[in-house]
Amino acid sequence: MPVHRSKSVKHESAKPLRRDPYEVLGVSRNSTDQDIKSAYRKLALKYHPDKNANDPIAADIFKEATFSYKILSDSDKRRQYDTAGFEAVESESQELEVDLSSLGAVNTMFAALFSKIGVPIKTTVSTTILEEALNGMVTICPLALGQPLHRKVERQCAHFYSISITEEQARSGYVCQVQSPDKSKFKLLYFDQEENGGLSLALQEDSAKKGNITSAGMYFLCFPTYRLDQAAISMATTKDTDMAFFKKLDGFRPCEITELKAGTHVFAVYGDNFFRSASYQIEALCAAPFVEEKESLRAVEAQILSKKVELSNFETEYEEVLKHFTEMTSRYAQEMQAIDMLLKQRNEIKASYRVAPVIKSSSRSKKCKEAKEEGQLRGLRLRRTGSKSKNRSSSQEAKEDGQLRDESTAREKPRKKKWYKIPLKVHKR
Repeated sequence: MPVHRSKSVKHESAKPLRRDPYEVLGVSRNSTDQDIKSAYRKLALKYHPDKNANDPIAADIFKEATFSYKILSDSDKRRQYDTAGFEAVESESQELEVDLSSLGAVNTMFAALFSKIGVPIKTTVSTTILEEALNGMVTICPLALGQPLHRKVERQCAHFYSISITEEQARSGYVCQVQSPDKSKFKLLYFDQEENGGLSLALQEDSAKKGNITSAGMYFLCFPTYRLDQAAISMATTKDTDMAFFKKLDGFRPCEITELKAGTHVFAVYGDNFFRSASYQIEALCAAPFVEEKESLRAVEAQILSKKVELSNFETEYEEVLKHFTEMTSRYAQEMQAIDMLLKQRNEIKASYRVAPVIKSSSRSKKCKEAKEEGQLRGLRLRRTGSKSKNRSSSQEAKEDGQLRDESTAREKPRKKKWYKIPLKVHKR
């Protein structure tokens, strides 16, 4: 009788098994970050899809190597994986770096539009540049200490520089800085020299906006220094202000290389613009005269590191308080609604205490009332107009009254009888 598997069993059997990231990259569990990065770069150059078109096996190896590197290159994810395996770091939406040189004109235009509106797009150095450097096919220009150079690099191209330092300069520390006055995007790269004479990428620093310029720098000061990776903030973090605050220092990580040995070292400036070239100024300095600056940098970075730990603890407290506040707000709304309903019921019960029905004003009484109000308004208007006419005719009326009085007195005068004209009748006796 055939056995029928459940859907969950089928799904688990269909899910591909993941190999150990250390095994994929060919490194041990005690490997340093630099060893992990070098191993990944070699695999990426060998199995990149641009070099292995129509080869599904190479594409799968490249994806597996990229996924493994994303875990082991992040100190937090690496610690989680070492503790609990893939379940702690499982994520199907791993952000991949985009190689602009492999994109067409249309895709490059869409990428530029998304970057313009604020979508974070993490780019990588062209595989062509890395392959030429690994094969020793690049032109290297010497760069003297304390003598800055102004140049312009085309997009997805690189300028290589060699810098020689002495034993004393190596002990004092060394700084390489690049600035762009027109806010161009670029990458500052540092290469390790291979035994065959080739160059392998060891450090990469993306440019960041600082005021009216974009800049990037590498500091080899013989003590642990840190760099802030702005690309660590994802798109979801940029939309949530609270998350953006608590994740602001997640990209604050220690640099893989803290000092340089005496000898010749190779740096490069890579143009990372979408369509145009990048103008820049590169300068290499010995840190011997900057004693106070080195101590200040060490103190400030130590404070930032402690703040990173405090933010992690504060985030837990903030979430608890926010949860409690949300509950209180919901309860407030419910209590307010309940009180309003009770008051409404109370008013309805009070209104039910009556025997006679509620007398409503009839339409006739309303009309009478309206007519009365209209008559009052009309009387006010007549009074206002009459007061003006009265003032004008007051003098004329007074004159006419005087004339009438004179006429009436004139008529009454002849009717009066005088005493000396009264006829006397004498009796005969």
